[in-house]
Amino acid sequence: MKHFLVYVNRYKDEKLLTARRICDFLRLKGQHVTLKTVGNGGEEASSPIPADICCIIVLGGDGTVLQAAREAKVLQIPIIGVNLGTLGYMTEIEPSGLEEALERLITEDYIQESRMMLDGKAYLSDGSVREDRALNEIALSRRGPLQIIRFNIYVNGQFLNHYKADGMIVTTPTGSTGYNLSAGGPLVEPGAQLIMLTPICPHSLNQRSIILSPEDIIEIEIPECGEGRMQTVEVNFDGSHMIPLQTGDKIRIVRSGKVTEFIRLNQVSFLEVLHRKMQDSL
Repeated sequence: MKHFLVYVNRYKDEKLLTARRICDFLRLKGQHVTLKTVGNGGEEASSPIPADICCIIVLGGDGTVLQAAREAKVLQIPIIGVNLGTLGYMTEIEPSGLEEALERLITEDYIQESRMMLDGKAYLSDGSVREDRALNEIALSRRGPLQIIRFNIYVNGQFLNHYKADGMIVTTPTGSTGYNLSAGGPLVEPGAQLIMLTPICPHSLNQRSIILSPEDIIEIEIPECGEGRMQTVEVNFDGSHMIPLQTGDKIRIVRSGKVTEFIRLNQVSFLEVLHRKMQDSL
């Protein structure tokens, strides 16, 4: 008997119709099921994930998948998403084929795909250090008044460039379809191994995304502005956890030693999903 976690976004499955459909089917097949709901402010949202879970079945969109991955990052539990609503890049199962997909999960008729993550460690001017991990991206953005920010970027200790922009996104291949895409960055096959730097609204005509090796070490430094003005910015990890930075602080970003495991049932390629997504946007 396996123990499955059904992780539900209540805004996507308000009456839990799909969630109950999954739970009933798995229990009928003799499996143990735990239901966890998020997005409704209930107690379930803060309950920890049991350590013996073999698979997390996520009901929602890509944002819900990211939230589940964040909660499961210590336990390294594989994740599979059920698409509710628009086509998501991270969701594998369509509701029309739900029972067939669940049967394959029970019999372990699937492949597991590892996705690289990023570790970010912020060194603050008061001597403290704060850190976190991201599956999609680590994004530096302004904090407070509407104004550009200035920052320096170093790669492997070597100065790369001084930027004046609204921010910078450091992205994994999985995250290429998220904030990076909205900022004009390239789309990348999620199984690739690389790190992307995409500036947010750069105040320059020639600054574009930069592709780096997954082994490169990126440092973003917050320098002083003209007239001694103090800069206040923030660093977001997958749009969730935030670390505030100011002049004199810096953040060091490297490939994480951890990965997020995704379950794949279909042989549909990333390019096919991308094609469908482009057709839907016409």
